Amino acid sequence: MMQFSIPDVLQILAKEVAGYAVPIVDLIGVQTKDPYKVLVATILSARTKDETTAKAAAKLFKEAPDLAGLADLSEERLTKLIFPVGFYKNKAKFLARLPGVLASEFNNQIPDEVEPLTRLPGVGRKTANLVVAVAFKKPAICVDTHVHRIMNIWGYVETKTPLETEMALREKLPPEYWLSINSTLVAFGQGTCRPVAPHCDRCVIARFCPQLGVRPRKIEGKSRKKNEAGMRKFVSWNVNGLRAVEKKGFVEILANLNADLVALQEIKAQPEQLSETIKNIPGYTAYWFSAQKKGYAGVATYSKEEPLSVIYGIDHKDHDYEGRVLTLEFADFYFINAYFPNAQHGLLRMDYKLQFNRDLQTFANTLAKQKSVVICGDFNVAHKEIDLTNPKQNEKNPGYAPQERAWMDEFLGTGFVDTFRMFNQEPGRYTWWSYRFNARERNLGWRIDYFCVDQKSTKRVTEVAILNDIMGSDHCPVLLGFR
Repeated sequence: MMQFSIPDVLQILAKEVAGYAVPIVDLIGVQTKDPYKVLVATILSARTKDETTAKAAAKLFKEAPDLAGLADLSEERLTKLIFPVGFYKNKAKFLARLPGVLASEFNNQIPDEVEPLTRLPGVGRKTANLVVAVAFKKPAICVDTHVHRIMNIWGYVETKTPLETEMALREKLPPEYWLSINSTLVAFGQGTCRPVAPHCDRCVIARFCPQLGVRPRKIEGKSRKKNEAGMRKFVSWNVNGLRAVEKKGFVEILANLNADLVALQEIKAQPEQLSETIKNIPGYTAYWFSAQKKGYAGVATYSKEEPLSVIYGIDHKDHDYEGRVLTLEFADFYFINAYFPNAQHGLLRMDYKLQFNRDLQTFANTLAKQKSVVICGDFNVAHKEIDLTNPKQNEKNPGYAPQERAWMDEFLGTGFVDTFRMFNQEPGRYTWWSYRFNARERNLGWRIDYFCVDQKSTKRVTEVAILNDIMGSDHCPVLLGFR
């Protein structure tokens, strides 16, 4: 590998991405110098595919070409215009408030500096930096997940959050690259250096890149050693609504993950409510266990291999009514996909949750007497202080109450192992973030999604990962390698 040089690498990438699709905010910035349109498009683009943002922005700007036009639109009308961008209801609220805040605090002018911009509804540091750079052509470093991820892959920074990356780049990155770094790395991250299965085989900077923490995509016809050795890859993800995540690129995400088994929780749908695209993903057979109540709970598992049997529920009416557990049996292991109940505000559902936990534990222990057991899903509990950002403030809250943590102690003490902590004892590794307060961007989160195996099967575990770069839900997927 050649020595890594930021000027050389960015010069090569600038030429490479010139033929890629231009990130939508940069495209709007080229088409117009209007800070209003750049700001609104940036708010719309958060956690949304560019083509979706482009369509929503076009509809919105047709009715609200300027700030005055925006002020004339009701929140209800804004909601309809910007659908289906990610979190469109929240964004409609932000846009409805925007004209009033700009009038009262900024004399109807879009601020051209980061700190004042962050006082606007729906604007965090990433959005503010992007507006400053694209609309005003002033020095600013916009760090989204692509910039954060790729800079760490290169080893140019060693940071845990986009905010830390921004601050590190402000100290280290030469100013002449500040304006272009976001658009370059976003295009590169979408086209080549993808969050899952990056295309290292065709990367123009492969000779420079140290590929820190990267698992390149597999190419058909190349080495199949892992599969030949019986290696499997499992993924678990609380999607917080399968119909919602379909609009955010779920099928493409699943294809890139290329996992043998994919367990989904909180699908919030019956099979007849789902599109044929979701029900019939090439290479997989889908198994569904939905809640009887529509739009609530439910689990699903996609499998490349046909199971020996499928067990729907755990033979407890109260739990099975809510569609919480789906088990696939294979020749040498059981795969349990579980969505544990939330204890709810005021711990009103704590008794039910603990009963579910105990019943599921009995079910898993029974299966473990026969063969290996892998149990995964949203456990709705952060086990230790290391597993959430603010443990002291949450000791009486659902997900970190003493009763829930005590059950987790019991579960792990009677023969099951938290596979992530087999390999990693670092703090700040989370799988769920609130939609409020820019929690994900600031990495204010909880680790409540797990892969556990029975004690005798720990030697079969080959790798674990938290795939926090994959968006689409308030949870991120977690991964287990299993031989």
